Amino acid sequence: MKVLGLCLVAGLSVSGCVSITNNGLPMGGIEDIIEGNTGPIVTQYPVETALLNIYTRSRSETLYAVEDDQQIVSEIRVTPKGVMSFDGKSLQAAETSYVITSNEGSFNESASTNFFTLNPVRFYGFTNDSGEYSIANQTTTMPKIAKIGDSSALITENVYSDSSKRKLIDKFSQAWSLSQASRNTAWFCMNTSGNLLLDSQAADVSSHCYKINAKGDLLDSKLTLSEPTNNGVKTITYTRK
Repeated sequence: MKVLGLCLVAGLSVSGCVSITNNGLPMGGIEDIIEGNTGPIVTQYPVETALLNIYTRSRSETLYAVEDDQQIVSEIRVTPKGVMSFDGKSLQAAETSYVITSNEGSFNESASTNFFTLNPVRFYGFTNDSGEYSIANQTTTMPKIAKIGDSSALITENVYSDSSKRKLIDKFSQAWSLSQASRNTAWFCMNTSGNLLLDSQAADVSSHCYKINAKGDLLDSKLTLSEPTNNGVKTITYTRK
């Protein structure tokens, strides 16, 4: 799942909770002014529903970044695949595909199929078009509702060169966090470590954040990738236009 392919196949309908501060000031600041948000401040959000919305339903999004004066376009598509066999189990599956292009004409395409159960929501691993085979250890349960400021570890994942699982080539962890975006929206972020088999300063890290509302709907998205270079850490942020 390396920009995590936790792709699930159904959604839960859970409403968020709201509260109002004593002074009624907008927690989202400039975003509230721009978006014209008024009313109560939402302090709790259905993060399990958001997670399911991110990784389960047929959807696509296009994100843009600029690197070395070149525009990079990343197209992400999620396609549910129904029940499939993985690691000796019958599990739900969904494919996440990535197509990355630049205005220089360079092109990169990849896809992974991710495996999970819905009740309980648990992730088991992925395979990809390079033949890699991942086994996930979900260390905590994703709560149905979380408060602004909440965060938790979620998964540790071992990635092998193939399904024989003889050669371990990558190991990473993933956590989630929830922060206020505006009075009635939040940034729900999935934060992925670099390869834990490497020196921590030599590993890439990523954070894919989704702006959600009190129903767990996906309103916006941004992806931040950080990679080490000889001159320090290089960060690229992809956003919707």
